[in-house]
Amino acid sequence: MGLKLSEKQAVVSEIAGEVARASVIVVAEYRGLEVGNITKLRKQARESGVYLRVLKNTLARRAVEGTPFAVLADKMVGPLIYGISADPVAAAKVLNGFAKDNDKLVVKAGAMANYLMDVNGVKALATMPSREELLSKLLGTMQAPIAQFVRTLNEVPTKFVRGLAAVRDAKEQSGA
Repeated sequence: MGLKLSEKQAVVSEIAGEVARASVIVVAEYRGLEVGNITKLRKQARESGVYLRVLKNTLARRAVEGTPFAVLADKMVGPLIYGISADPVAAAKVLNGFAKDNDKLVVKAGAMANYLMDVNGVKALATMPSREELLSKLLGTMQAPIAQFVRTLNEVPTKFVRGLAAVRDAKEQSGA
């Protein structure tokens, strides 16, 4: 049974809202994927903050129409599952990682703002570190010079105390 016009409009507006907040959209064909596997995929997507939904392609095209993701409209063919996320790497990681374990899920394409990615582009995006990983690496890089400076400053009084202890030990041995 098909959707009524009001239901279609609600779906398009919901997807358009998700697309407005998105940094990336990844589409994958799920033909032959069992319900249990789709449930696992949805759980992984939820944990990663990815909006995952099976949509009619005509509704998805209407939702991306007039947005920077309109370049993806030509790739919306066949039974597709859409992964939409604000994190530029999350959707690609979830769908690409799941596709490695399940040969029935085939990543078809992806899009960032005004940029269409093929399968290899999505795979390359999936191998990139996440935002949190990049921030932690940046913080470690910024802390390294300061930590080295503190160790160097700490070494001066430590060497002085060791020198005094050596002089004291030498005087005690020569006096004894």
